Amino acid sequence: QREARQRLIRTVPTVDWFDVEGNEVSGAQPLEDPEEFDFGRTVFLALQTLAVVFGDIGISPLYTFDVMFNKYPILEEEDVLGALSLVLYTLILMPLVKYVLVVLWANDDGEGGIFAMYSLICRNAKVSLIPNQVQAQPEKRMSSFRLKLPTDELERSIKVKEKLESSLMMKKLLLGLVLFGTAMFISNGVITPAMSVLSAVSGLKVGIPKASQDVVVMISIALLVVLYSLQRYATSKIGFIVGPCLLIWFCCLGGIGICNLSRYGSGAFKAFNPLYIFYYFGRNPFQAWLSLAGCLLCATGSEAIFSNLCHFPVRFVQFMFVLLVLPCLVLAYLGQAAFLIANEKTPEHIFFASIPGNAFWPVFLLANLAALIASRTMTIAIFQCLKQSISLGCFPRLKIVHTSRKFMAKIYIPVVNWFLLASCLGFILLFRSTSDVGNAYAIAELGVMIMATVYVTLIMLLIWETNIIKVISFLITFLSLELIFFSSALSSVGDGGWALLVFASGLVMIMFIWNYGTKLKYDSELKQKLSKDLMRKLGPNLGTMRAPGLGLVYSEIVTGVPAIFGHFLTALPAIHSIIVFVCVRNVPVPAVPQSERFLFQRVCTRGYHMFRCIARYGYKDKKQEHHNTFERLLIEGLEKFIQREAVELSLQSEDDVDSDEEPSTPGQIITAPNGSLYSLDAPLLVDFTPSVDTIPETPSCSTPQDPSLDYTQNLELELAFIKQAKESGAVYLIDNPIVKARKDSWFFKKLIINYFFAFLRNNCRRAIVSMSIPHSNLLQVRLTSYV
Repeated sequence: QREARQRLIRTVPTVDWFDVEGNEVSGAQPLEDPEEFDFGRTVFLALQTLAVVFGDIGISPLYTFDVMFNKYPILEEEDVLGALSLVLYTLILMPLVKYVLVVLWANDDGEGGIFAMYSLICRNAKVSLIPNQVQAQPEKRMSSFRLKLPTDELERSIKVKEKLESSLMMKKLLLGLVLFGTAMFISNGVITPAMSVLSAVSGLKVGIPKASQDVVVMISIALLVVLYSLQRYATSKIGFIVGPCLLIWFCCLGGIGICNLSRYGSGAFKAFNPLYIFYYFGRNPFQAWLSLAGCLLCATGSEAIFSNLCHFPVRFVQFMFVLLVLPCLVLAYLGQAAFLIANEKTPEHIFFASIPGNAFWPVFLLANLAALIASRTMTIAIFQCLKQSISLGCFPRLKIVHTSRKFMAKIYIPVVNWFLLASCLGFILLFRSTSDVGNAYAIAELGVMIMATVYVTLIMLLIWETNIIKVISFLITFLSLELIFFSSALSSVGDGGWALLVFASGLVMIMFIWNYGTKLKYDSELKQKLSKDLMRKLGPNLGTMRAPGLGLVYSEIVTGVPAIFGHFLTALPAIHSIIVFVCVRNVPVPAVPQSERFLFQRVCTRGYHMFRCIARYGYKDKKQEHHNTFERLLIEGLEKFIQREAVELSLQSEDDVDSDEEPSTPGQIITAPNGSLYSLDAPLLVDFTPSVDTIPETPSCSTPQDPSLDYTQNLELELAFIKQAKESGAVYLIDNPIVKARKDSWFFKKLIINYFFAFLRNNCRRAIVSMSIPHSNLLQVRLTSYV
């Protein structure tokens, strides 16, 4: 019992508060204030929600019945009612119950998607295999810390946490699942434009029966080229017209459904009786099973609802889906079913055939516009997913352009945009028909859905501490349904699904290689990091000559002294009198004020004159600023830090002051690789004599000196020392590491690290973006690390 009680005690996590402070700036204001109601802002959010969140699922009535009845031919009315009943309950279970009511709450501080759920789990349990992952806003969890009574759910949560943290296999499995889910989601984003635009343009065959499939394919390609060419501007400049267009489209879907129900009768409402599903399977079980993949297409876009959540309020998304999106979709499917009951001879394009004659061409144009919007929705979702994966070290670094100062979620990735266009055109030219594209579409959508079910179940157990009966019900219900749908989709691998599986496998390999190589590189840097004991042994002069000047050492390691600095100590005949380890960090605000750009912390004691610095940039800040501006702001921030530190120390007791003194270091001699001998017993400030005009004279006194005067003298000395270093100039010390596998490594490791990972590193963006630094002030070192 005592052990059980001890295990129920949650300890406060250890947090590097300097690291935490590096993520906070005064500009990080919340994007929404739920207490104030503004009608104009509410309407704007409603239109933005339609444009960003529901574009994909709104286009599904164009092709769902086409793909279903391609596998299951219509013979009688019961066939139509059975298929409609399947579609209706799939809409209710998948998008509504699973995603809108449950999965949306598994967001990570407003960010949705498979990577957001993985990040949320990693912040609540030490299961991350991602190097140098920064815990997002850990102070929130500590400020909201509250005592909990011992319950079965709490004990179960702790057991799950202990199991995950103690099992390396479980950690690898979680990472593997998130990589697979991300690859399937990106594949889904490639298939969506091909399916949406191709099915919309195919309506041309209904209006112009003589139109050939080649014409449809060429028009689809032209529309996609225009869409991706305008994608950068579509995220900000013309995004405001997308919401009203989708609002008209959803109203059009509902209106066409109501019109068909009034023309052909209300017999389609009988499909709400789930018995028709059993009749559907009883009449032709095998073909009904094959048509399940097409039935799932009515729920395409469910994952995009979660991935595009961004900073929209969850309640707002839920209300929009329940009050507008779902009713319009249900009416659209009811209207198509009523049309099919009256016209049992199945046409190729059911949606366009069911449109009243006078409204065909306006609806056709609106359908094509909605298809382009749906393609844009999935592209935005992929941008968000890749941004998350890049920040977590699971994808090569790419250039990310923020297109809005108000909304951080509006981003554009040029390389990915053109890659998606090329892949999408490749799928259209390869398949050329909506039925074959639909087979691949179902596989991609189901792969993402299954991963989401697994992760939400884990979040229920670990974080939400949900009742076990609810957890089991959720897991069994949705996982069993998705596996049944997935088995049907896999049956059509030979008809087009193989291409998507090959595409997804390539993405998984890229992410695995990048994560594997990055982790080995980071672990190697951590092992080679210089220890504090070594720094104390070297003494304040660091075992070499300290020449006047400012040395800025760029490193991705936030804590400690990087190994590259030890290489500088032994390879260079002298090192700068002031050393600053700079780590560039991006914070989730548009712009960081210049007064808050830099955060400082001492490394070792005062005599070493070494500092850690976090340079913070917002997503709209220009990182390629001039080096003189950067140096001036950095030195000003360093001086303010030293002044503030002196004030804080002067308020402490005399005992605390004495404890900060550095013990004397015995005399040592070090030999550099170039053969030079350097003494270790010369203090740094012994040879430094500030000029009379720099530091005012301090009157001598025979009485015991006040400690505050000592701090004043030390402050003046150090400020004068910084001024001299500034006048001598700054040098940027940047490492360009090379990672290679050891000679005794197995063959596949050498292949992955020496060739594939090296290729990715050489063709991606550097983590540290260099400024306009003159070559005379820049020193780059290629240090080879064997892993």
